[in-house]
Amino acid sequence: MPSRATLLATAILASTLPTLAQTAPNTLSKQEAAQGWHLLFDGKTTDGWHSTHGPDFPATGWEVKDGLLTVTEHGGEEGGNAGDILTTRKYTNFELLVDFRITPAANSGIKYFVNLDMTPGHDGHGSAIGFEYQILDDALHPDAKKGRDGNRTVASLYDMIPAAKDKPVKPVGEWNTARIVIRGTHGEHWLNGVKVLEYDRATPQFRQIVAESKFHVYPHFGEANDGYILLQDHGFPVSFRNIKIRELPSTPPQ
Repeated sequence: MPSRATLLATAILASTLPTLAQTAPNTLSKQEAAQGWHLLFDGKTTDGWHSTHGPDFPATGWEVKDGLLTVTEHGGEEGGNAGDILTTRKYTNFELLVDFRITPAANSGIKYFVNLDMTPGHDGHGSAIGFEYQILDDALHPDAKKGRDGNRTVASLYDMIPAAKDKPVKPVGEWNTARIVIRGTHGEHWLNGVKVLEYDRATPQFRQIVAESKFHVYPHFGEANDGYILLQDHGFPVSFRNIKIRELPSTPPQ
C-alpha cells in the first residue's frame, strides 16, 4: 500500500503537470509554429512596432519589462505624450491573440484595419483611426456609460457593436485574452475563449452601424480590406503579452 508521503508526492506532481505543459509567455509551441503563428512581441524588444508619430518606437510612455509591453501612466490622455504603436506592416485576413491586464479605471484598445490617412478627430491629435477591440474597466471608466447599448465596454467593437452582456471578463489586475478573427468581410471578437460578437462589413446593416457611430465622418470607413494593427496609448497603465498572429485564407477551409 503506498505511503502517505508517496501519495502526497504524486498529488503534487500531478498538480504541477499542467503548468509544466503550458507554453512560456511570449513563445510559440511547436504546434502553434506549425499552424502558422508568429509572435508580434518577443518579450524583450520592441521589434516589429513603431510609433504612429514616426518610424521609431516611442522613447517614453511605453516600457518593456519582465516580459510585458506596458503603457505607463500619464494622465489618461488619448494618444498621450507617447502615442499609439502599430505594426510595421498591414494585415488582411488573420487571427490575433493578445493577453491584456488593466489597472483600475484604465482605458486602452487593440485596433485593426488602421488607416493612417484618416486624421484623428481631435484637431488632428489623438488615436489613429481603425476598428477597435475596446479595453476598459467597465466599472470605473466613464466611457462604459457612453455610446449606444454598451458599445464602448470591454471587448466591444468600439462605438459600433457591444460585446455580449454575459462576456467572461476577469477582474482588474488579472490577465484577459482577446482574440480577433478576420476572414474577408466577416469579423469576430472573442474574450477568454468565448465569442462575444461578430459582424459582416459588406451588409447594409453594418453600413447603418457605421452611419450611427462617431466614424460616420470618415468617407468609406470600414470598407478597406487591410490595415495596421495598433496598441493604444490612452495614458493609463495597461500591460500586454503573448501577442501572436497567423494569417488566414479569406474563407474557412472546407
